[in-house]
Amino acid sequence: MREPIEKYFQVGTISWMSYPGVPQADTLRRIAADDFFSAVEVCQCPDEDSRKACRDILAQSHMKVCYGAQPRLLGPKLNPNALDEEERRKAEATLLEAVDEAAYLGAGGIGFLAGKWKEETKEQAYAQLLKTTRAVCGYAAQKGMSVELEVFDYDMDKASLIGPAPYAAKFAADVRTHCNNFGLLVDLSHFPTTYETSRFVVRTLRPYITHFHFGNAVVKPGCPAYGDKHPRLGFPDSANDTAEVLDFLRVLKEEGFFQAEAPYVLSMEVTPFGGEDADIVLANTKRVLKRAWALLED
Repeated sequence: MREPIEKYFQVGTISWMSYPGVPQADTLRRIAADDFFSAVEVCQCPDEDSRKACRDILAQSHMKVCYGAQPRLLGPKLNPNALDEEERRKAEATLLEAVDEAAYLGAGGIGFLAGKWKEETKEQAYAQLLKTTRAVCGYAAQKGMSVELEVFDYDMDKASLIGPAPYAAKFAADVRTHCNNFGLLVDLSHFPTTYETSRFVVRTLRPYITHFHFGNAVVKPGCPAYGDKHPRLGFPDSANDTAEVLDFLRVLKEEGFFQAEAPYVLSMEVTPFGGEDADIVLANTKRVLKRAWALLED
């Protein structure tokens, strides 16, 4: 593409994945000082001092702020589709708190994921997830905010109720019946883990997609970083590299997601594996994205 990627996307990164174990305020200072990024995704702050420091950095940055509530669920193993109503309410409560924290930090909404499930209780879990999602969407709507569900694998690592893509489309349609502030977050990293392609996922979910991630996964059993570990692009025995990012961008272009007037967020989700250097891994991802964009046809 002759035109810069900034025309069509707000390129971001997931802060807690890019610099795992680093205090979020320190991470945000590094990301906000890098003008490659026009968006950043943040998560729960550990205390009020950290929350205020993060807010102050983000306020200075002129970046679009996105809030990921996934760590709020994954860390304490909360399940928004738990059959036990008390457990489901715990997940709902932390998502409502996430909406408040996101608003404080300047984000326009939150993202989250579905919980684990079992085949024999899949329909009941689906109903529970609908209940949670509608409650969170209703609360977010009062603040003029949005809610996004990230589509994950269903049998490999996270074993989340939502996806694969056709099931995610059904769920999004059911939520949208009542909530117009709901959308889906799709991640190139997850397409190999759901045995799907960029073209299939994007075409299937097109009416509901509001946010994009890209990264990598290893889906060969027994190999290092197997599962939903988000290793660097080009990692040994992994599924995604420059060619796959290019294909992803090509599909997004074909399906009308290049919108200069209201650009979508396109965030890189990669993380160091083993003793890798976080800055080098992040630079790797930028290089791959730049190369894929350069190869994309006008």
